Amino acid sequence: MDEEFERHCSELVARERSGHTAVVESSLLYVWGGYMSIAEDEVFLPSDEIWVYDLEGGTWRVFHMEGEVPPSMSGTCGSSLDGHLYIFGGCDDNGQTNQIYCVDLTDGKYTWRKIMHEFGSAPSPRDKLSCWVHGGRLIYFGGYGHKLLTDVDSRNRNVFWGWNNEVHVFDPAQSTWSEPKIQVGPLVWDSSRCQSSGCLGYVCGGRVMETRTSDIHCLNLESWAWSEIVPDSSIPVGRSWHTLTAVSDTALFLFGGLSVDCKPMSDGWLLDTETKKWTEFEHPFKNKPRLWHTACPGKDSDVIVFGGSCDYILLVDTGHCNDALVFQMQPYPLFRICEDYIAKDVRNSEKLRNQLPLLPPKLQKACNIKHLLLP
Repeated sequence: MDEEFERHCSELVARERSGHTAVVESSLLYVWGGYMSIAEDEVFLPSDEIWVYDLEGGTWRVFHMEGEVPPSMSGTCGSSLDGHLYIFGGCDDNGQTNQIYCVDLTDGKYTWRKIMHEFGSAPSPRDKLSCWVHGGRLIYFGGYGHKLLTDVDSRNRNVFWGWNNEVHVFDPAQSTWSEPKIQVGPLVWDSSRCQSSGCLGYVCGGRVMETRTSDIHCLNLESWAWSEIVPDSSIPVGRSWHTLTAVSDTALFLFGGLSVDCKPMSDGWLLDTETKKWTEFEHPFKNKPRLWHTACPGKDSDVIVFGGSCDYILLVDTGHCNDALVFQMQPYPLFRICEDYIAKDVRNSEKLRNQLPLLPPKLQKACNIKHLLLP
């Protein structure tokens, strides 16, 4: 297996995976962790490496990570704040964890640091949770794990497993945990997905008991009041294992997931949070269903989907992916159109190559980032 990993690293393409973490910083997609299938085994990807995809140049690089390296795991919750990647929770060979780690993505050193909180109580161990970033804080929602029944009933010390709808807040500046007093929230949802816009955190879909839903709930991240959004339109089919990404102050993009009848999905939908209307979004990746993938907001409101599975992973766990799908959510500005045109055609056009020195300096620099052969 080590030889297979080394061979793949030499090809400079990230391994296929699901249950990983991904964030975008400065036109770079960072991918860490997750698992893949080798023969009949589920194998965690190495935790001491981070893969970086240059969204401008279209190339992969891999970097070795040092410091207090977390265990290899899947289902961890990753978030980007002030140039740092924070991961919390996840499942490793010993089960769920409630540790939190961070790494600076901007200094080129990729040194992990395990964070020991100074005040408050960390959530119980869990994986498959979601996070909102607001006001310099990381706000975690839900997840799957175990709790002592004494957390609910002081007379009973048994342990039970399941999903929850808890909200926990971590303040990186103070290294403190807190649990705000929440008004009545949504039901406990399996594999729902969260996204924030302004001071509002949205939760969409997930499995409830024996079905899957496409319900939308909203949490005010300042007053801690829940509300439900009742769509004034047709709605997407219920699903879990999908992604929800903010593409503007009033628009959320839903992609993929596992449907009510356990079918991997490839459809995309836009929700206008002001009009409360869903609109199906046409895109070129209808032949690429995905579940337990990642989706990150990028430049010019692009959404970058990476990895995930194209199979029903609870039955057939072999269809993990390693392609990056870039969804264009709005018309590009003129500068981006020029940049993309040059990148596409310059190598096949001598006339265009001869005119490259006439480009404005900013456009020349952008083209150099895309690894074009400029004089």
